[in-house]
Amino acid sequence: MNWDKDAVFKALADSTRRLILDELAECEEMTLYELTVRLLMKHELSISRQGIAKHLSVLEGAGLVLSQRKGKYRVIFFNKEPLKDLLKGWVE
Repeated sequence: MNWDKDAVFKALADSTRRLILDELAECEEMTLYELTVRLLMKHELSISRQGIAKHLSVLEGAGLVLSQRKGKYRVIFFNKEPLKDLLKGWVE
């Protein structure tokens, strides 16, 4: 699949979004609450869940994050495929 490369670069341009991807890369899946706690405790970010949700929206728009409902929770996953596609022509 061809991903919007501009959207991927825009999503990666923000340091908070890169931290979100770092945290998601360490875990198979996380809820918004779990992600918020990790960012607050581990990185001492002063950001609300709503702020993180906005960053997740940008990441999801770029295809870097996928989400799925599991019961009453929304579970978030890191999707590496847009990055692989983005670098394919440069790295190979």
